[in-house]
Amino acid sequence: MRIAIIEDEKLTAEDLAETILKVEPNIKIVTTLYSVKEAVSYFQKNEKPDLIFCDIQLGDGLSFEIFKAIHTSTPVIFCTAYDEYALNAFKANGIDYILKPFTKKTIATALDRYKELKNNLSQSISGYEKISELFENRKNQQDASVLVYIKDKIVPVKINDIALFYIENEITHFFTFKQNTHTINKTLDELEKLTGNSFYRANRKFLISRKAIKDASQYFHRKLLVNLSIPFTTNEPITISKVKVTDFLNWLSGN
Repeated sequence: MRIAIIEDEKLTAEDLAETILKVEPNIKIVTTLYSVKEAVSYFQKNEKPDLIFCDIQLGDGLSFEIFKAIHTSTPVIFCTAYDEYALNAFKANGIDYILKPFTKKTIATALDRYKELKNNLSQSISGYEKISELFENRKNQQDASVLVYIKDKIVPVKINDIALFYIENEITHFFTFKQNTHTINKTLDELEKLTGNSFYRANRKFLISRKAIKDASQYFHRKLLVNLSIPFTTNEPITISKVKVTDFLNWLSGN
């Protein structure tokens, strides 16, 4: 079996190659590529391998750009550090993955899966566009900002820097991880769409970042009380109703 590795960190690439050969010494590592540009150039000029091990986020872009450019049918096993929310998309599209840091066991399992499902993996290339769009959307959500008015200036504040949005006296506010409070001319419904899966609508008054949650504890009437990791005080506790508890816990775990 001929394998190509696409990984922008040299030591990680060397470790991956060494581990693959420990699992199956008869495998031939035909090339190691370190960027989107280098990979596209190589595959345009050389015979395609039987299998590609590929990191998702390379120094010059997402690796999906490679497969859009070369239109190969070679199966790909992704080596990724992304959370389960993203990995669910891989499962849905029939693409295998290894969660970093990888081990002999996870690589052996991935190779066994490749052998069993080789035809299905080959047909999964058409799913790259959907998964690429998912990662781009996640990046856009992280990079998105809201605008606040401070005296005579309009200042952008990144969504990623905000701990929670909340309603007080019928006005929408947000509280940052740097412990600054601002008002914003948007509803929580609008902000819920903007922030995506990284925020949860606890109730009609609170929209909370996953990063801001310390833990949750049992509360009255089978509700959950959300405790924050930041010194935020409010007139009422942040609670999750009993009908939303399962949904909230699934979101909190990244599912």
